[in-house]
Amino acid sequence: MTSSSASPSDFASLSLPAHVLANLEQLGYLKMTPIQAASLPVALLGKDLIAQAKTGSGKTAAFALALLANLNARRFAIQAMVLCPTRELADQVT
Repeated sequence: MTSSSASPSDFASLSLPAHVLANLEQLGYLKMTPIQAASLPVALLGKDLIAQAKTGSGKTAAFALALLANLNARRFAIQAMVLCPTRELADQVT
């Protein structure tokens, strides 16, 4: 469900599953933040990356959307691991 008229900062410009794009739209998330626009395309390709941005900039969605897009529901095995350096951050990410 990608749109040819979608701008590079639109979630619709990414190769995300249709149900993920629909959920983002329903929640009112149409445009990516700068950290998401810089990191999501790379993460969706399965590449490693290191990114830094301020609190509230959308970093969790930047890694979580790529993680969710690449999960295989038919594969019963560990497919991803998220490490958080503090309990506070772990609470935010869950």
